[in-house]
Amino acid sequence: MKLTENFTLVQLTRSATADRLKVANTPNETEKKNLKTLAERVLQPIHDLFGAMQITSGFRSKPVNDAVGSNDNSQHRTGQAADFRIVGMSAREAFNLIIAAGTIPYDQIILYDDGRNNFVHVSFNPQRAKQRGEILFSRNTLKK
Repeated sequence: MKLTENFTLVQLTRSATADRLKVANTPNETEKKNLKTLAERVLQPIHDLFGAMQITSGFRSKPVNDAVGSNDNSQHRTGQAADFRIVGMSAREAFNLIIAAGTIPYDQIILYDDGRNNFVHVSFNPQRAKQRGEILFSRNTLKK
């Protein structure tokens, strides 16, 4: 199922963890709608501004979310978040450029650049009239 010009449902639900554990990672209809909104409002505009993206995590079923050690209120659980890298760019550079653009309506943007992880997390909550616009850093990520 194509969500936008450059993003599909498969891209936003693919999970090596689910494959390894042999568990389902299938969103319900509400979660699919949230993924479509995330792709339309956030991911596609980022792609249009900065180029090709590699999605490292999108929707997570409860077993997948538990297996990766995330908490139950993660926006990944509801299809409202994705982790990604922009091809040819460090996570920090992508993070800074997205913020500086000022045109992406994110609920949260989090930089993971701690020596082990190197990606950007972004979320969009369709239930909010205005996104929070929170700019956060993962534990052990320097706020340079």
